[in-house]
Amino acid sequence: MRRGCEEARTRRIFRLLATRLLASLVTKEEKSMDWIWQPWPWYVSGPLIGLMVPALLLLAGKSFGISTSFQHLGAMCSPNSRLPYFKNYDWRRNTWRLVLVVGVVLGAFIATRFLSAEPVSFLPADYYSGRGLLLLAVGGFLVGFGTRYASGCTSGHTIMGLSSLHWPSLIASISFFIGGLFMVHVLGF
Repeated sequence: MRRGCEEARTRRIFRLLATRLLASLVTKEEKSMDWIWQPWPWYVSGPLIGLMVPALLLLAGKSFGISTSFQHLGAMCSPNSRLPYFKNYDWRRNTWRLVLVVGVVLGAFIATRFLSAEPVSFLPADYYSGRGLLLLAVGGFLVGFGTRYASGCTSGHTIMGLSSLHWPSLIASISFFIGGLFMVHVLGF
């Protein structure tokens, strides 16, 4: 009973926020909404991302992470699977994770296609070649393998894990940054 009340409360809060944002966009409150179109400083966006973690935990009893959506898709597409990884996952109860990922992808598409002052390309031109496609495929495999091996993705470990003071998330986050810096120098970006 309590969980249903919390979910209804969470839905009301998000509905109110979405309604207010849409109303401000429709009425063209340009003077009061100018700040939303500018890059936000780290000292504003960082704490907002950090506050998302306790809000998600307290309001919905859920933990933030993106990579679990792959497990969700696998369990949803193969409901009769014998693999424990999919069989033991209740995809109907965790549909919100898939909605989150679809929202991230859709939001990024809308932002780059319709809200950006200058066109943003999907990939650098170098990746539209055989070598580029091979790099993307190998990189995608390594990211997927690393995500499962580390028991979570960068957002799960760095945002949720560090906020929850999990020691393995600190090690994983440090490894993500070291690996990212190394690959930037190897690929020459």
